[in-house]
Amino acid sequence: MQKTAEAVSLGHPDKTADYISCYILDRMLEQDKDVKYAAEVLIKDNSVVLGGEISGDVSFEHLPKYIKQALAEIGYDERYASVWGDFAVNPNKLNIINLMGVQSSDISRGVKADGWGDQGVFVGYACRGENNLNQELFLAKKLNDALYEKARKSDNWGLDIKTQITMNDNVIETAIVAIPMLQDEDLTDFIVSVLGTRPRNIIVNGTGRYTYHSTVADCGVTGRKLACDFYSTACPIGGGSPWTKDPSKADLTLNVYARILACENLADNDECFVYLSSCIGRTELPSGLIKTIKHGVVSYQNLWINHRPSTLIKALGLDKPIYTRLCKMGISGVTPQNSHISLQI
Repeated sequence: MQKTAEAVSLGHPDKTADYISCYILDRMLEQDKDVKYAAEVLIKDNSVVLGGEISGDVSFEHLPKYIKQALAEIGYDERYASVWGDFAVNPNKLNIINLMGVQSSDISRGVKADGWGDQGVFVGYACRGENNLNQELFLAKKLNDALYEKARKSDNWGLDIKTQITMNDNVIETAIVAIPMLQDEDLTDFIVSVLGTRPRNIIVNGTGRYTYHSTVADCGVTGRKLACDFYSTACPIGGGSPWTKDPSKADLTLNVYARILACENLADNDECFVYLSSCIGRTELPSGLIKTIKHGVVSYQNLWINHRPSTLIKALGLDKPIYTRLCKMGISGVTPQNSHISLQI
């Protein structure tokens, strides 16, 4: 049976938008650990639009600097601009449109009472395999990471990278790579060395040419690459974008928690799914369920979770400026080993 998963680098316009939002949140948390934050980012060509709400003891004075620093961390710096010119975003030509407001008082009254800042449904997933991930997603991410790290040091490879892996009965049937190049290169040996085997089919830059990239070739918007950040087609996506909110909103916190619970409850099963929901202004989660699959047999276990948001946020370390790191990892990159979770059901 064929199974396919895709991964994208931070240089992809949508992930660039995610990273900018996370970078600003990290800087806001450094000023006020209780900041309330919901910031969407749209980036096209060299224009950046910020929209949303931020409330707390914070300053917006350095927003232009933060955006430029976020781009530089991705690799879109002055050196990159000198190599690629008009083919990619230029941090020296940024035009920033700031449409930020403050959090609604109707929402803040529930958050101040230590309730969740939004309602929603959240899903965690784990399966047998490296990093408790489905093989096609693990390999797509692995190949993407390797290409991106080499591209950061290259004067020929660009940073806006997509990879896609199709598995068929544990064999890599097709590996697809989209990577900007000034001069065409044969990537076959590199792809084989990363994957550890030769795919039956390898496709690099399917149109035959890929130079215009990043926000020059595409408009980037926060939250549009959730299938890559979560579990591809192996599992439903829960909540909204985890990269545009402070932890009280639940979109990041409960998705991270659900992933950790799925890893912890996988045991000797083939797959584990964790389903959670939240109610705005309330502490107790309206529903919680663990579903495990072993040799085709499905089992269910109800969960009752009444951790205060502040307790769970602190246990996960989400009251600290770690959001750019999480954005790099994706929700599917979280494991109990690289989180701070210490709570028991």
